[in-house]
Amino acid sequence: MGTTMSFMKASRLFFALTLIAIGVIGIVGGQIGAIWQPVPKTMPGREALAYACGLVSVGLGAGLLVKRAALPAAALLLAWLVAWTAVFKVPFIIRAPLVEVSYQTTGENLVLVAAAWVLLVSAARGRRKGILNFVGGGPGLSIAYGLYGFSLLAFGFSHFAYLNLTAPLVPKWLPGPAFWAYFTGSIYIVTGISMLTGIAARIGAVIAAVQIAVITLLVWGPIVLSGQMKPTDIQESVVSWALTAGALVIAASFGGRPWLRRTGTPFLTRRKAAAA
Repeated sequence: MGTTMSFMKASRLFFALTLIAIGVIGIVGGQIGAIWQPVPKTMPGREALAYACGLVSVGLGAGLLVKRAALPAAALLLAWLVAWTAVFKVPFIIRAPLVEVSYQTTGENLVLVAAAWVLLVSAARGRRKGILNFVGGGPGLSIAYGLYGFSLLAFGFSHFAYLNLTAPLVPKWLPGPAFWAYFTGSIYIVTGISMLTGIAARIGAVIAAVQIAVITLLVWGPIVLSGQMKPTDIQESVVSWALTAGALVIAASFGGRPWLRRTGTPFLTRRKAAAA
């Protein structure tokens, strides 16, 4: 139990500090943070929006670190992420529903949405009244897991659809880059199905989090250390780091539940998930 609680606290700390770091980078550079991209360069007030994103990241990230502020911070973060995804990400799917990258880029934001939702459920424990009965309880947690499952599926299919872009990212010391691209893509798909169905969801969440973390370290770590990063490399590295933080929060939310226990989801079962 002690180890479980430590993992939960550590994952939340890591997530909050990641938000703060992304916000600080955005404010100092006067640019929209990587997790908020892409935003049209022709959009009016883009510079003001960049500072707003930075302040939101820093302010709400800091709020997550304070026990009394954790609930409103998580609620505001969730609302901001949902609104941002609806305005800047979902249109990609509407405009190009048969293009896989539309789902991949939306899935990146949905991982953060799911993580923020999980933190809201945790912070709302013992204070669930009114709308919090749904949003901050079992039903809300189930929706968060479902959104995460959708994201994992999108990541998995992207490995198959864009093999020519994925395989070159495999570390040179690993033989058979195509195999690793397909293998990691398959893991994403299997764990995504696990999250959507609730079958062995805890195992699926942990495996997905480990894979995202390993990819961040083995693929983007060396690129960062090389000091020869292109703008796209910087963005992808930051996004991968943020996805790692979000995935760890979701994995930790299962606490000490049995590994093979079926978790309720809003899609394929009516059973409610227990609050984290």
